[in-house]
Amino acid sequence: MYSAVSPLWCCKADRIQPSVTWNSSHPALEAPGRSRPLLPMCSEPTRIKATFKYISIAWSFAVFVVGMIGNLALLRIIYANKAMRSGPNVLIASVASGDIMHIVTGMPLSVYKLLAEDWPFGVTFCKLVPFIQKTSVGITVLSLCALSIDRYRVVASRNHIKGLGVSKNTAAKLALIWAVSIFLAVPEAVAFDMITMEYKGEHLRICLLHPVQSTRFMQFYKSAKDWWLFGFYFCMPLACTAVFYSLLTCVMLKRSRTQNAFHDHFKQRREVARTVFSLVVVFAVCWLPLHISRILKLTIYNEGDPSRCHLLSVFLVLDYIGINMASVNSCINPVALYAVSKIFKAHFKVKLVNLCCYCSSSNLSKRHSPDFLFTFHPRLN
Repeated sequence: MYSAVSPLWCCKADRIQPSVTWNSSHPALEAPGRSRPLLPMCSEPTRIKATFKYISIAWSFAVFVVGMIGNLALLRIIYANKAMRSGPNVLIASVASGDIMHIVTGMPLSVYKLLAEDWPFGVTFCKLVPFIQKTSVGITVLSLCALSIDRYRVVASRNHIKGLGVSKNTAAKLALIWAVSIFLAVPEAVAFDMITMEYKGEHLRICLLHPVQSTRFMQFYKSAKDWWLFGFYFCMPLACTAVFYSLLTCVMLKRSRTQNAFHDHFKQRREVARTVFSLVVVFAVCWLPLHISRILKLTIYNEGDPSRCHLLSVFLVLDYIGINMASVNSCINPVALYAVSKIFKAHFKVKLVNLCCYCSSSNLSKRHSPDFLFTFHPRLN
């Protein structure tokens, strides 16, 4: 999810645009000759079926639960086991941290925007949410690129020795990834604002990418945003992975002729490379529907057509499908690691067994110790 604005709110603002009151605090609105031309009214309203809303809500709830449990377990495994604090695993932990940010800010609001039509959280939160969401996506994208480059560098270097702990090089890469992600997310905070409009006799406050920006750069950012997102946040990590994994494959094919393919180091590096590649594939599959929906809207949609609301209804459904698929990327990485990495799978199993044993022992203690609840009562001790 790239923004705090709901596709449903966009459709409403577009359909009843003549009655929209723009935020008077926006500098561009006070400049002469900058008023937005009125668009023709839609011939029919945009709709989204209640069944689809309920499915999306259930989907968001499942993503929230699985994502929080999986990513927190992943961070715990890497933090608690010193042997797991290698360069690649630290970058994977960075991806998990970005996913948690996305889940915490995106999932609850996604459910709220399906059920409500008003934005009661104020301008600050309106700007903060898309900023955090864009930062989290940037962390994921840049971490995947760094992992692909790191895998090629490790395999290509015969003298590379993996040490325990976080090296200065890894710490520097991590700091750079987060700094660049935060910097690239700043335009989102600048561009988003609130508007007030009349809808069914009520004043609605809506948080969205403001139609009129205060500077030429921000106006250009608004018009080119979807192409920028598609190019940098989707095509770039795929291209980076394709290039470095092609080079990595060539190196590994040459090495397999000169050394035993079943050598421990060779097998370990191949498994890590396969793990990173699986994360990139999952990222591509999850984010592709949303980008297709946005690009189709850019190329097909005509805002001057009075019958455009029928097409908007189609894009509304496609947008929510894309958003739901993109949200899966925030919870699927721990599942993918469990499926392809023997090391992570073993640690996940240990955590699961410990959790089950803890729950069983707690239930057993409660069942056989009737005074358990009173033993640690502050008033009785």
